[in-house]
Amino acid sequence: MNATSDVQAAGSAVVVEAAARRNAIILAAANAVSGSLGPIAVTVGGLVGAYLLAEDKSLATLPITAMNLGTAAGAMPAAELMRRIGRRRGFIGGAAIACAACLLAAGAIVLGSFWLFTAGLFGIGFANSFTQQFRFAAADSGSAELRARAVSWVLTGGIISAVLGPQTVILARDWLSPIPFAGAFLAAAVLAVISGLILAQLGGTARLARGGETHTAAGRPLSVIARQPRFLVALFCAISGFGLMSMVMTAAPLAMVGCGLGEDDAALGIQWHVIGMYAPSFFTGALIVRFGKETIITIGLALLMACALVALAGIDVLNFWSSLVLLGIGWNFTFIGGTTMLTETYRPEEKTRVQGFNDMLVFGTAALGSFLAGSLFATIGWGWLVSIVFPVVAIAILLLLPSWFSRLRNGPGTA
Repeated sequence: MNATSDVQAAGSAVVVEAAARRNAIILAAANAVSGSLGPIAVTVGGLVGAYLLAEDKSLATLPITAMNLGTAAGAMPAAELMRRIGRRRGFIGGAAIACAACLLAAGAIVLGSFWLFTAGLFGIGFANSFTQQFRFAAADSGSAELRARAVSWVLTGGIISAVLGPQTVILARDWLSPIPFAGAFLAAAVLAVISGLILAQLGGTARLARGGETHTAAGRPLSVIARQPRFLVALFCAISGFGLMSMVMTAAPLAMVGCGLGEDDAALGIQWHVIGMYAPSFFTGALIVRFGKETIITIGLALLMACALVALAGIDVLNFWSSLVLLGIGWNFTFIGGTTMLTETYRPEEKTRVQGFNDMLVFGTAALGSFLAGSLFATIGWGWLVSIVFPVVAIAILLLLPSWFSRLRNGPGTA
């Protein structure tokens, strides 16, 4: 009897593992499409603000800030909605919001309304809060060893979005000529629809609602979870990496055009940056399993510093593109490492609250970074702006030191 039960349990585990892998692949494909909306908005948003709509150049990056604020504002509602109706239906709803927001942004450019354009990008950001849950959805089921790899697989889809987003801008920006850039958002609306069709293929636990859970009956209070030292380290590494990436990435197209480089050069710079963000995902998960989260996060922080050094070395196109690639790789290591570390700090019944809270803070910091990008670029310039990377990274490394000492004291298996 026990042997039969063991066989049945083993068979059930294999089925769950297979379903988790399939869903991770579907989420990676959806991320490849829906993830392109961010590069489109980043490439175009600041340029639209600076050269078409905004009179005050310090407000040029406000639409991108609104996008990041939208992601922060949507983080908790998106997590709660999917807890109630399931991942699959929640993700499809997010794709519908993205489509509507892209159409609003396109219409705002045609009408010449800066504030309506800002509202459209806020909507794109709100929809992005659903996309950001892809990595958590991939890590929700399957074995412990699958988690880091599943997160990595999902982010690998961003390699396609790295090319798809900027190329969409280059190919579609003049669809409504002589009005520039509006066509890029029409194309983005089509991409949002395609993403929704891909997400409709999710199965297994992604289709299940968890409305029976209550926040009071399930798990510890959020305040208790958030006071854990490991949670705080994971959170700070994630928000520092994301905030710095957002600030430098947002300012880069403005700096490139301001230094006499073309808009296509700026778009290709963002393309190489997003490739840098997602290409390492082929092996980041495996590196975390082998060397530990602390090691990968530390390497990521070092790469962020290297990005700043290359940016300070010159204003040729190669300097901009190289620094943006290093910025992307540094973000990848800090973000995947921090996300994987975060999953160790909560119980299964606590995940939706913690994941939503984490994304709210991460994208709130990203919003601050993108907002500061415009004002800092207009006041202190590109060189001083990228120099902000150094003190922030230094603080993150200091916070990681206790985790390093614990790892060395207890052995690599504790990573």
